[in-house]
Amino acid sequence: MNFIDKVVRAVSPQKALKREVAKKQLDIINSGYGNYGANSIKKHTIGWTYGGGSHREDVEDNISPLRQRSRDLYYGGSDIATAAIKRLRTNTIGTGLHLKSTINEELLNMTPEVARKLEETIEREFAHWANSTNCDLERIDNFYQLQQLALINALLSGDAFALMKTTKRTGSIYDLRIELIEADRISTPDNKTIDPLFCEGVEKNKIGEVVAYYISKFHPLSSADRNPREWIRVEAYGKKTGRRNILHIMNRERIGQVRGVPFISPVIETIKQLGQYTDAEVTAAVVASLMTVFIEKESASDEPAFGEVIPEEMQIDAEDENSIELAPAAVVELGEGEKANIPAPGRPNANFEPFAIAIIKQMGAALEIPYEILIMAFTNNYSASRAAILEFFKVIKMYREWFISDFCQPIYEEWLCEAVAKGRINAPGFFNDPIIKDAYCCTEWNGPSSGQLDPVKEVQAAELRVQGGYSTREKEATELTGTDFYKNVKQRKREEELLKEVVGNAKKEFDTRDKESDTNRKSNEQDEEEETKE
Repeated sequence: MNFIDKVVRAVSPQKALKREVAKKQLDIINSGYGNYGANSIKKHTIGWTYGGGSHREDVEDNISPLRQRSRDLYYGGSDIATAAIKRLRTNTIGTGLHLKSTINEELLNMTPEVARKLEETIEREFAHWANSTNCDLERIDNFYQLQQLALINALLSGDAFALMKTTKRTGSIYDLRIELIEADRISTPDNKTIDPLFCEGVEKNKIGEVVAYYISKFHPLSSADRNPREWIRVEAYGKKTGRRNILHIMNRERIGQVRGVPFISPVIETIKQLGQYTDAEVTAAVVASLMTVFIEKESASDEPAFGEVIPEEMQIDAEDENSIELAPAAVVELGEGEKANIPAPGRPNANFEPFAIAIIKQMGAALEIPYEILIMAFTNNYSASRAAILEFFKVIKMYREWFISDFCQPIYEEWLCEAVAKGRINAPGFFNDPIIKDAYCCTEWNGPSSGQLDPVKEVQAAELRVQGGYSTREKEATELTGTDFYKNVKQRKREEELLKEVVGNAKKEFDTRDKESDTNRKSNEQDEEEETKE
């Protein structure tokens, strides 16, 4: 209290108390964020119940129900959930992210010609491994199909895992095999649940570094799994080589977070409610489409009603005599004193689509998927549709880079190590200097392009960017069509040569036929002249 407050308190304690209360109230009103999001006095915030904790309480402790609900919505529980995950999967991966080797020729002191030949050799050798199901430990998918499987599981469950193993197989040059692990199988052993260094199957050391993952031999959610309740400890990195033993495909959102959150987690509740509302609207529309006639009688009668009655197999409860059920073209007899009152359902509901679209727009904003792309309805003008596609592909680029970093690039580097060790790729200094190794491992991974709403405008814009030096032909080929510029040029060269050859042959054939025609014509004229003379 200042001097004036002390004087007032000495003279009139009641006034001093009022002054102090008034000052506190002014402090609350003028307290920055306290006047907004953190305010606990205003009516619209006084009843706001909230809670929070670390990444463990907010994320890892809620992983299991989030995973199961996410999968339930995806596998038939909601069309929107299925569309959101598949739309992101298809645009991020498509038919697969394909390798383009871009070795650092300057660091390796190579000429461009030598570098191009080495890149072609690397791409050819990698294609042999990636296009075969031998790359899959289960021998079911090739590398590009494994990409789709890994990403869609990471989106559904929050994360996915991959082991890089080696096994010998007849007819296979390379021994590297990829084994995908579902997120549920990475779990904490029963005897480690209270250890603070363990969190949902991830082990950290005292300085916070992830050192190992625990893979259960059984599936925690399977009632038919008869495997023993045991776990395998897999170290994150090899002690001697520093090699990555396990790949963790995850997009983190909290500092300290060690397990991922399903992609649709922010909108799970909204998706479920929209699905229930949709089901109710469909049911109401079906009921409204049924035409049922009720016959009222003043007295009960055992005689059958005139017309068709509801077949027993169409009744929900055939044994309940009191149940009256609707069916197409049904005639139902009512008992004495009974009267059927059927309110007009007003279906189909004209407001259903605008309301559903409004909700889908909000969900799309949370998932970073424009609603035009989410529901595949491009009804706006060119500029609006183009803006939606461009914004969506910003998201796609982010997810693609994340997936490449977590899955494609580490696997490629492991494969390249084997290829160099076996002498399939000539890379001097690869194992001697990490910088040289990085120079050989430089890559680009090309996936689906954003497509074009107006191909003429897109191509013209690409040509202007190249002419102005704002872009390159290689980059434009990748973004416009998802192809490789150098391969396009080589293919065009072959096509032009083939076309010239075909045109040349056709011209020669035409000239030959023309000469034969002239010869025949002259011969006929001579014959006619001789006949005339005779």
